[in-house]
Amino acid sequence: MTLVEHLTELRRRVMITLIFFGAAGILCFIIYPQILHFLQEPYCHITRSCKLYVTGPLDGLSIRVEITAYGGALLSLPVALFEAWRFITPGLKANERRYTLLFVLSAVLLFCLGALIAYITFPHALGWLKSIGGPSLHEIYTPTSYLGLILALMAIFGICFEFPVVLVALELAGILSPKQLSHWRRLSAFLIVAFAAIITPSSDPFSMFALAVPMYFFYEVSILIGMIVNRRKAKKAATTD
Repeated sequence: MTLVEHLTELRRRVMITLIFFGAAGILCFIIYPQILHFLQEPYCHITRSCKLYVTGPLDGLSIRVEITAYGGALLSLPVALFEAWRFITPGLKANERRYTLLFVLSAVLLFCLGALIAYITFPHALGWLKSIGGPSLHEIYTPTSYLGLILALMAIFGICFEFPVVLVALELAGILSPKQLSHWRRLSAFLIVAFAAIITPSSDPFSMFALAVPMYFFYEVSILIGMIVNRRKAKKAATTD
């Protein structure tokens, strides 16, 4: 394909992704009450009123638009990754195409898993944040502060759960090896915990360990996958010889 043909194909893939993003956003705008109720559940676990208070006339609209954008991006993520896969597959070999599709599916599932874990642990994070200020403080949360925190936490967990996908990709590309990753175990464990403590927006220990523990587990799984892939390559090379 020429450069113009590549750009035309890229534009086509981007347009398809944007169309799905728009459709997903419209759907999220329509079912906004159900989404808001779902996101309020962790808050309802630690409070009796289960109410969020707005302080401005435009807050309701801005919150609805924000949830629409987040929901549209999340629902269109599989389409975006699939279109990216369709764009790069013409230049790949058959085995590389198989790996790429597996990476796309793994990325989607891991992102959703990370967001789910953030959602599950959020009531504990809220409870800790509520108790750390002392009994004399009474919380009145606004939708902006509360929803901004839970959506940021879910997005960060989802992105960080792509960690094993990146590691395995680097191993397949020959940039990293399982031996190197094994050698860096102690340093990696320390860096993962420090990274989780810095990047967790709620700054609570529950969210920090809920992020750090799976990331280190993914680190070990990446080493195991790299060793399996290298063994298969060695067997294939020996059979060919």
